[in-house]
Amino acid sequence: MIIRKSAREIELMAAAGVVVAGTLALLKERLEPGVSMAELDRIAEDYIRSHDAVPTSKGYKGFPSAICISPNEMIVHGIPGDYRARDGDVVSFDIGVTKDGLIADSAATFGVGEISDEAQRLLDVCQAALEAGIEAAQVGAYVGDISAAVQQTVEDAGFSVVRSLVGHGVGRDYHEDPQVPNFVMSYRGPQLVEGMTLAIEPMITAGEAEVYIHDDDWSISTADGSLAAHFEHTVAVTASGPRILTAETVLVP
Repeated sequence: MIIRKSAREIELMAAAGVVVAGTLALLKERLEPGVSMAELDRIAEDYIRSHDAVPTSKGYKGFPSAICISPNEMIVHGIPGDYRARDGDVVSFDIGVTKDGLIADSAATFGVGEISDEAQRLLDVCQAALEAGIEAAQVGAYVGDISAAVQQTVEDAGFSVVRSLVGHGVGRDYHEDPQVPNFVMSYRGPQLVEGMTLAIEPMITAGEAEVYIHDDDWSISTADGSLAAHFEHTVAVTASGPRILTAETVLVP
């Protein structure tokens, strides 16, 4: 069942989104060679809680950490641990924040120090795919129009879309209907109407689309060891066009 949000609920989600965006900005600043993923997780949790919010991922279906951190070939759902960032790495952060009962969800991939030209192009294309997907989220369009916009942007650049992972509705719960694939299927999906709130999140690789799940039953990496990128925004479908609820806004730490 698709849950349409009221204007008040959308504003509450936007308030949660400000905390998400601030967390991502802080992590980008703190991501440097030598820092451990566990330390970045602690920084994120402290920041989120200092803004009267809670990290949605912590405890969600047993997930042990405040946020997901996925370096290099890891695509999503990485559990922060002892791994320390190295010059040339790319690191994806996926963050959900619950504030006043509503949830916002966003992700971004950042480079550590000097990264290769191909790694930078992967990040740029993934971000462009997210922007194309958001632009397609218009009243009267279909979920499949978002999917088509993302897929075309990625594949025109010679990269691959991960097909075993998709975006989703978000707001009252972390994962709501509808699913939002990053690739086109024969089923166009539901029509977009005002009040829908979607987590649009391209997950792409520099190699093939196949993935594998680690022994922790959470972390998911590329099967061929190629680099991955992940960008995501929570977007409200409105009469005046898509509204990004997790836009970059930095709060005071």
